[in-house]
Amino acid sequence: MTPARYRQVTGMALMALAVIVVTGTAVRLTESGLGCSDWPTCEKDQLIADFSLHPMIEFINRVFTGFVAVAVVIAVLGSLFRKPRRADLTWLSLGLVAGVIGQIFLGAFVVKSHLNPWLVLNHFLLSMVLVANATVLHARAGYDPVPPPSTRRHYRWPITGLTIATIIAGTFVTGSGPHTGSYDGDNIDRLPFDVPDIARVHGGIVIALVLVVITTIWHLNRTGAPRAEQWRGRLVLASLIMQAGIGYTQYFTGVPVLLVGFHILGATVTWIAVLWFHLDLSPEPDELGDKRGMLADEPSILVL
Repeated sequence: MTPARYRQVTGMALMALAVIVVTGTAVRLTESGLGCSDWPTCEKDQLIADFSLHPMIEFINRVFTGFVAVAVVIAVLGSLFRKPRRADLTWLSLGLVAGVIGQIFLGAFVVKSHLNPWLVLNHFLLSMVLVANATVLHARAGYDPVPPPSTRRHYRWPITGLTIATIIAGTFVTGSGPHTGSYDGDNIDRLPFDVPDIARVHGGIVIALVLVVITTIWHLNRTGAPRAEQWRGRLVLASLIMQAGIGYTQYFTGVPVLLVGFHILGATVTWIAVLWFHLDLSPEPDELGDKRGMLADEPSILVL
């Protein structure tokens, strides 16, 4: 398998892992949690859900998990047959396998705990870990060898750290909010936090993150950083501004379901953009062309 072909394989795995975040969100926002009240079957002695809205939505999300598992297995096999073969790509692909297995078992505990909000929170955070793993795998798949880290790498850690803090705080807001995820919402526990208070914490971290990103972009421009590097920084800023706009709008409009869905999708896209910026693999494979045996015609990275 050529590096170009393997990068396509890892791109599909990344896309599948990002989509499963959205489908899992759809389960919660349509109040279809516990539409299948058993695991691994939908109901006791019933593998397939009844043809009704809530059970079918949750069942489809479970089925899509199978497609994610297939994409991950193909990524592992591709790393073994890629020429040249690299150990780092094999370990990263195996990390996806471990993460998917962890998600399956954690998902079972979520169902059996009647949507315990702490388990639901960790279910989402593990998805973000998987997306990070897939992003690193996809980004590194097109290089032979991988470029050394930039001397400006230390400017990226505050952005990455604040992004992680923002995502974690956001899960606390969601876990304390009105969308329980189940059509039997009155019997679902919520996190013991006051929504306005935890939302202010989340918003404060976002403001700090935006200011750090703006400062970093200004520094990159002043020091004459590569254009691709500056562009990735601007992409992070654009995604953050979009996320902030959606977040504040949903807060002041009563947290409508549709905006919550877009906010979680935006969080996934922003996380990928931040990781892409943090990795700082410049120049991109398509810029290097054939002279180092890397990609010539493939896009620099999968942008969702």
